[in-house]
Amino acid sequence: MRGLTIKFGPSGNSDSFYKEGHKSSLEMPEWLYNMGLDAYEYSFSKGVKISEKMAKELGENAQKFNITITIHAPYYINLATTDKTKMENSKRYLIESLIAGKWMGAKRVTFHPGSATEGTRKEALERAKRLLKEILKEMEDKGLTDITICPETMGKKNQLGSLEEVMELCNVDERIIPTIDFAHLHARDNGRFKTIEDYAEVLDVIEKSLGKERAKKIHVHFSRIEYTEQGEKRHWTLKDIKYGPEFEPLAQLFYERNMEPIVICESRSTMAEDALKLKEIYLNIAKRMTKL
Repeated sequence: MRGLTIKFGPSGNSDSFYKEGHKSSLEMPEWLYNMGLDAYEYSFSKGVKISEKMAKELGENAQKFNITITIHAPYYINLATTDKTKMENSKRYLIESLIAGKWMGAKRVTFHPGSATEGTRKEALERAKRLLKEILKEMEDKGLTDITICPETMGKKNQLGSLEEVMELCNVDERIIPTIDFAHLHARDNGRFKTIEDYAEVLDVIEKSLGKERAKKIHVHFSRIEYTEQGEKRHWTLKDIKYGPEFEPLAQLFYERNMEPIVICESRSTMAEDALKLKEIYLNIAKRMTKL
């Protein structure tokens, strides 16, 4: 079986991490390493609140235990806003995330593109692209271009973040890589993923839009999800089998296409345990296909 270049890890800390008596995220890299995982998404959901000292220490621990760190930027980012203050704040949140990411040695920063409720979707997308160009310029000025920024596909229909919209944002600059949240796409399109062909269709769109090399290295979020007519309602765990989508068909395509994504699990409460299950699913498929 070829060497494992795909990485798996959780978004945030599982309940079990705290139940075992751990108190600080600084302990996460060793904990994840002992579990058999190799990635960790540190979330700044409500603002960038980490000291340089702690960020650097987390980065050192991650390096020691061979854990790839990625970051989720604050949820307040809205690149499509018409409000000047919100525009400036959105830029600041992303730049602050990148600065903290640099301290940590993070590889990627995922962010939500924003809302599609002001004017038409096309207008919202054009505003987001303009602001993204300004952010890229600021990244260059501040020496932050060694971290990849990753706009995310979103789960609610009134949000900017369909697959096609995220591809357009990625085409603003070839250094941008998408975060494909398969749960969000599943919810947004009322249960999109039923067959391996449904997943293949999404990967084909990415490859056609970004080329083979960039498509191979996409950032991935995965979990089961509950949805309504409006899209995403809430994330669930892999044990909650009444909700989709299933990971096996996607894992098979990752293997067949020799893809190297970082797969981050966003299950509720058991994100690390479920990330390990996703890894095991992938390894079992790889083992089976090697024998064919």
